[in-house]
Amino acid sequence: MPASVKKITPWRETWRQLLRSTGRHGRAFRASVIGLAAAAVLQGLALACVVPLFVAVATARDGDAALAWLVAMSALMALATVCRWLAQGFDYRGRMAEATHDLRTRLGEQLRRMPLEKLQDRRAGEFNAMLLGSVDENLAYTLTILNLILTALLAPLACALALFAFDWRLALALLLVFPAIVPLYRWRRPAYGRGMRALAQAHQRTSADILEYVQGLPVLRAACQTGEKAERLRAGFAHLEHIQTLGHRKGARPNLVVTSVVELGLLLMLAAGVAWAVAGTLDPAILAAVFVIVVRFAEPLATFVMYTAILELIETALENIETLLAVPALPVAEPAAGRPAAHDVEFDDVRFRYAQADAPSIKEFSATLPARSLTALVGPSGSGKTTVTRLLMRHADPQRGRVLIGGIDIRRLRPDQLSAMISAVFQDVYLFDDSILANIRMARPGATDEEVEAAARAAHCHEFIARLPDGYRTRVGDIGGRLSGGECQRISIARALLKDAPIVVLDEPTAALDSESEVAVQQAIDALVRDRTVIVIAHRLSTVVGADQILVLDDGRIVERGTHAELIAADGRYRAMWEAQQRTKSWHVERHGHAGSPTAP
Repeated sequence: MPASVKKITPWRETWRQLLRSTGRHGRAFRASVIGLAAAAVLQGLALACVVPLFVAVATARDGDAALAWLVAMSALMALATVCRWLAQGFDYRGRMAEATHDLRTRLGEQLRRMPLEKLQDRRAGEFNAMLLGSVDENLAYTLTILNLILTALLAPLACALALFAFDWRLALALLLVFPAIVPLYRWRRPAYGRGMRALAQAHQRTSADILEYVQGLPVLRAACQTGEKAERLRAGFAHLEHIQTLGHRKGARPNLVVTSVVELGLLLMLAAGVAWAVAGTLDPAILAAVFVIVVRFAEPLATFVMYTAILELIETALENIETLLAVPALPVAEPAAGRPAAHDVEFDDVRFRYAQADAPSIKEFSATLPARSLTALVGPSGSGKTTVTRLLMRHADPQRGRVLIGGIDIRRLRPDQLSAMISAVFQDVYLFDDSILANIRMARPGATDEEVEAAARAAHCHEFIARLPDGYRTRVGDIGGRLSGGECQRISIARALLKDAPIVVLDEPTAALDSESEVAVQQAIDALVRDRTVIVIAHRLSTVVGADQILVLDDGRIVERGTHAELIAADGRYRAMWEAQQRTKSWHVERHGHAGSPTAP
């Protein structure tokens, strides 16, 4: 539903969402809000003591009564201060920080459980804004805003009710101001809701643009131009500015109307009081006390509706959080299975279509990958090769068919069981901005330094690590930016070797490397795939000539299968691809040879 027509969340539901978001601290949070409400009521009763105090002082006959009311007012104010201090201890004692940490942890765990297909629909910067901005907007200032709102509402209400003991007309007049706030609030709330949702979306978009721009900055600098991404970033900034400016411009006049209506109501009440005092039906001392009360409450009452705008920001953050938490994890089918004894892989009549796609990426896909064998997936871009590996790693579930390991449907395996059985080495390596030791050890956090070094030696990366200033303690930079492509790739292979999983997925890990790096990486891969079930996505067919079987994909279907020799003899799609690559290779050799010849024209 568009933000402009989105149904307004009832305050009761917002309150429930707040309690859910505070988790194990929900009871303490509820007690804090109750404490703030009690403080607001006590503050209103304390201010109501001004009326009998002024009357006692004006008569100048009963000093004991004046002193008693002064003591009562002071005691009530002291109680209000104590209640507010204890209530805000939720912040002061660090419980709010703990609740925020717990909520971020819950969101992080949800990201880990969510189908990766869902994660790919959102940009990384949007999740960054949600995990940081939305959580802070949800909890960090909630008690402060609730304190302002409760003080603006309950203190005047308690004071007005107490005024009935002294003059029912002024008490009733003050109470009539409250009904005027209700239609004003209902009038402004939809606009506040739309504005805050648009602002939150603009912040998420800008956060994503900034993250994308910073990660691509080396490319933009190398091109000596700001590029399309910079234009996108500037457009995002301009959109955010437009949303903010529009909100201020459209809110200025309505906010002035709200403030004016409330303050006008209070002025009319005072005018009535003056008329009653002139007519002799109202004690001037009571009127003077009411003047003090009105001055105290005029601003909070007038700005109450604007306080609620911040509540809309909190509600928007809550909606974002609840939406993310509501995404179901891929279910584990019953009965759950233990870890398979064998590690052969089977795709049984698999059909899969991405959520945003018009057509299936995989159709009637059936194949058996024997244990300790190497199976290559080849075919043009978009033929479904990567989708096959994603289904094996259960980034999503097929709409039809089964994926089995050792004869067990992977939907019956717990996510940690499945993850423990598969290592993946991708063409685009992601290293975290941490030490080399930590990047390798993340495959098996309990591994010793010696085990990490052994994996690095097997992956042929110990030599270059030893040459680095801090050795294994060297930080690799954002996305491994301080290392070469071949070095990053070998570290990722060391990570896979340390994990020691029986099934290995290789997504053309040598495609973007120079010849020297390719040799080193290929040696590391040879160590990784030994005695394992291997599925490799191949673009260069020369790298999979020795595969036990080659599956040729086109438009999501297997169009040919067999060994290299069998497929060459079949004179089909694979042979056409092979000969095309051989011609390209021959063309490169001839072209480079002529270019280097002194007799070349």
